[in-house]
Amino acid sequence: MRLISAAVMACVLASPVAVAQTTAPSSSAAEAPHSATGQWRASKLVGVDIYNEQNENIGEVDDVIIDPSGKIDGVIVSVGGFLGMGEHHVLMKLDQIKFSNKAGTTSTASTSSDSRQWYPDRGTVNLTKDQLKAMPQFKY
Repeated sequence: MRLISAAVMACVLASPVAVAQTTAPSSSAAEAPHSATGQWRASKLVGVDIYNEQNENIGEVDDVIIDPSGKIDGVIVSVGGFLGMGEHHVLMKLDQIKFSNKAGTTSTASTSSDSRQWYPDRGTVNLTKDQLKAMPQFKY
Protein backbone atom coordinates (compact mmCIF):
# COMPACT_ATOMS: atom_id res chain seq x y z
CA MET A 1 0.00 0.00 0.00
CA ARG A 2 2.88 2.33 0.80
CA LEU A 3 4.42 1.68 -2.59
CA ILE A 4 1.19 2.65 -4.38
CA SER A 5 0.85 5.82 -2.27
CA ALA A 6 4.45 6.79 -3.03
CA ALA A 7 3.93 6.22 -6.77
CA VAL A 8 0.75 8.34 -6.79
CA MET A 9 2.48 11.11 -4.82
CA ALA A 10 5.45 11.08 -7.24
CA CYS A 11 3.08 11.41 -10.22
CA VAL A 12 1.19 14.28 -8.61
CA LEU A 13 4.38 16.17 -7.81
CA ALA A 14 5.86 15.61 -11.28
CA SER A 15 2.78 16.59 -13.30
CA PRO A 16 2.89 20.39 -12.74
CA VAL A 17 6.50 20.43 -13.89
CA ALA A 18 5.64 18.53 -17.06
CA VAL A 19 2.68 20.80 -17.81
CA ALA A 20 4.76 23.92 -17.30
CA GLN A 21 7.23 22.89 -19.99
CA THR A 22 6.24 24.24 -23.39
CA THR A 23 8.20 24.56 -26.57
CA ALA A 24 8.28 27.71 -28.63
CA PRO A 25 7.42 27.28 -32.31
CA SER A 26 10.47 27.04 -34.51
CA SER A 27 11.19 29.94 -36.82
CA SER A 28 10.53 27.83 -39.92
CA ALA A 29 7.06 26.84 -38.65
CA ALA A 30 6.26 30.45 -37.77
CA GLU A 31 7.31 31.62 -41.26
CA ALA A 32 5.40 28.93 -43.19
CA PRO A 33 2.77 30.38 -45.53
CA HIS A 34 -0.88 29.77 -44.74
CA SER A 35 -1.85 29.67 -48.39
CA ALA A 36 0.10 28.20 -51.28
CA THR A 37 -1.33 29.97 -54.29
CA GLY A 38 -0.56 28.22 -57.56
CA GLN A 39 -0.13 24.78 -56.02
CA TRP A 40 -2.26 21.63 -55.89
CA ARG A 41 -2.36 18.89 -53.28
CA ALA A 42 -1.36 15.57 -54.84
CA SER A 43 -3.81 13.72 -52.61
CA LYS A 44 -6.66 15.79 -54.09
CA LEU A 45 -5.43 15.37 -57.68
CA VAL A 46 -6.01 11.62 -57.42
CA GLY A 47 -9.58 10.92 -58.52
CA VAL A 48 -9.96 13.94 -60.82
CA ASP A 49 -11.96 12.90 -63.88
CA ILE A 50 -10.35 13.08 -67.32
CA TYR A 51 -12.45 14.09 -70.33
CA ASN A 52 -11.80 14.21 -74.07
CA GLU A 53 -12.44 17.23 -76.30
CA GLN A 54 -16.02 15.99 -76.88
CA ASN A 55 -16.69 16.28 -73.12
CA GLU A 56 -16.89 12.49 -72.65
CA ASN A 57 -15.51 11.06 -69.41
CA ILE A 58 -12.70 8.72 -70.47
CA GLY A 59 -10.82 8.05 -67.23
CA GLU A 60 -9.47 9.49 -64.01
CA VAL A 61 -6.20 10.31 -62.32
CA ASP A 62 -5.25 7.21 -60.36
CA ASP A 63 -1.84 8.16 -58.97
CA VAL A 64 0.92 10.78 -59.02
CA ILE A 65 4.47 9.65 -59.91
CA ILE A 66 7.40 11.57 -58.42
CA ASP A 67 11.02 11.19 -59.53
CA PRO A 68 13.90 10.81 -57.04
CA SER A 69 14.58 14.56 -57.06
CA GLY A 70 11.02 15.28 -55.90
CA LYS A 71 9.63 16.56 -59.20
CA ILE A 72 6.37 15.20 -60.58
CA ASP A 73 7.20 12.82 -63.42
CA GLY A 74 3.56 12.44 -64.45
CA VAL A 75 0.19 11.08 -63.42
CA ILE A 76 -1.28 7.64 -63.90
CA VAL A 77 -4.61 7.78 -65.71
CA SER A 78 -6.88 4.75 -65.45
CA VAL A 79 -9.00 4.06 -68.52
CA GLY A 80 -11.86 1.64 -68.93
CA GLY A 81 -12.73 -1.21 -66.66
CA PHE A 82 -15.66 -1.71 -64.33
CA LEU A 83 -15.44 -1.52 -60.54
CA GLY A 84 -11.65 -1.57 -60.71
CA MET A 85 -11.48 -4.67 -62.94
CA GLY A 86 -9.90 -4.47 -66.39
CA GLU A 87 -8.54 -0.95 -66.00
CA HIS A 88 -5.73 0.13 -68.30
CA HIS A 89 -3.21 2.46 -66.61
CA VAL A 90 -1.14 4.91 -68.66
CA LEU A 91 1.51 7.41 -67.59
CA MET A 92 0.80 10.93 -68.83
CA LYS A 93 2.94 14.03 -68.40
CA LEU A 94 1.17 16.95 -66.76
CA ASP A 95 1.59 19.09 -69.87
CA GLN A 96 -0.54 16.57 -71.82
CA ILE A 97 -3.54 17.34 -69.61
CA LYS A 98 -5.35 20.68 -69.51
CA PHE A 99 -6.74 21.12 -66.01
CA SER A 100 -9.73 23.35 -65.27
CA ASN A 101 -12.17 24.22 -62.53
CA LYS A 102 -15.33 24.14 -64.60
CA ALA A 103 -16.44 22.66 -67.89
CA GLY A 104 -15.28 24.63 -70.89
CA THR A 105 -12.32 26.42 -69.26
CA THR A 106 -8.80 25.09 -69.07
CA SER A 107 -5.56 26.10 -67.44
CA THR A 108 -2.19 24.63 -66.63
CA ALA A 109 -2.04 26.49 -63.32
CA SER A 110 -3.96 26.33 -60.08
CA THR A 111 -7.25 27.90 -59.16
CA SER A 112 -7.61 31.65 -58.66
CA SER A 113 -5.71 33.26 -55.79
CA ASP A 114 -8.85 34.07 -53.78
CA SER A 115 -10.01 30.45 -53.89
CA ARG A 116 -8.98 27.88 -51.28
CA GLN A 117 -9.61 24.89 -53.58
CA TRP A 118 -6.36 22.92 -53.85
CA TYR A 119 -7.27 20.80 -56.88
CA PRO A 120 -8.84 21.11 -60.33
CA ASP A 121 -12.35 19.85 -61.04
CA ARG A 122 -11.41 18.09 -64.26
CA GLY A 123 -8.71 17.38 -66.80
CA THR A 124 -9.06 17.38 -70.58
CA VAL A 125 -6.90 15.52 -73.09
CA ASN A 126 -6.89 15.61 -76.87
CA LEU A 127 -7.25 11.81 -77.09
CA THR A 128 -10.07 9.31 -77.28
CA LYS A 129 -10.63 6.46 -74.84
CA ASP A 130 -9.41 4.01 -77.51
CA GLN A 131 -6.24 6.03 -78.08
CA LEU A 132 -5.52 6.01 -74.32
CA LYS A 133 -6.11 2.25 -74.19
CA ALA A 134 -3.67 1.82 -77.09
CA MET A 135 -0.89 3.59 -75.15
CA PRO A 136 1.68 1.39 -73.34
CA GLN A 137 0.33 0.17 -70.04
CA PHE A 138 1.99 1.46 -66.87
CA LYS A 139 2.95 -1.43 -64.61
CA TYR A 140 3.21 -0.90 -60.85
